[in-house]
Amino acid sequence: MASQLESPERRATASDSGGGDVTVTSGAAGATGPTSASAPLIQLCGVSRVYGRGGGAIHALVGVDLEIGPGEFVVVLGPSGSGKTTLLNVIGALDEATEGRVVVGGVDLTTGTRKELSRFRARTVSFIFQTFNLFPGLTALENVEFGAEVSGRHGLDAARILERVGLGERSNNFQHQLSGGEQQRVAIARALATGNPILLADEPTGELDFRTGIQILELLHEQTHELGTSVLVVTHNREISRIAHRVVELSSGRIVADGPPPGGLAEISDLHW
Repeated sequence: MASQLESPERRATASDSGGGDVTVTSGAAGATGPTSASAPLIQLCGVSRVYGRGGGAIHALVGVDLEIGPGEFVVVLGPSGSGKTTLLNVIGALDEATEGRVVVGGVDLTTGTRKELSRFRARTVSFIFQTFNLFPGLTALENVEFGAEVSGRHGLDAARILERVGLGERSNNFQHQLSGGEQQRVAIARALATGNPILLADEPTGELDFRTGIQILELLHEQTHELGTSVLVVTHNREISRIAHRVVELSSGRIVADGPPPGGLAEISDLHW
């Protein structure tokens, strides 16, 4: 695995999930993504999210403007309660903006019908949750196959994807037979099996030891470096932001910083926490 991210515009070739070589332009982020680097894959304009009313209202997001292009690795930083997870959920159509406009993969999430949003979640975004969210009654392989089935991309080789995350020999194991790191890798494999152009990861290393966390970051890094996938990682761990193309910082629901990591792009092997 590569240890440092290339900028999206320098990426020329990639390997598809089936192992073959495919040509990837700087804007090719997947079947449903835009084909021009000038067109943002994710666009939020004046987005606010308010829970409740009156004096007890909680302003989780306040006037957020954000654009993310194909193939970007973006880390969203902020303390607990800053709006990180809400931002991820709004981008992934798991939550609705109270105000503003959200356009992702060419779909206007603020005006989309229930059917359109359901299709969007199946074919445009994939989620990696801190708590894994595996199906305990399914084997590792069956969990990954589920991802391909939901997205409608039945041609993807689930067994090969499990091998890519280092779990080829654990394909027939159930969740309770896997370590925390192995469960997270199954969750990542399931997300990859969708073939979707956007990966949204909420604290993917939060429950893992350092060594396993590094392995997870390498897998996520590989998606942007080799496949042109846009990856958004929400975390409170500032160290992880050192390997991102961009670092977006939230405070009280507002973006307070957006730019490259201070000190420049680091290699994954340089990370410590």
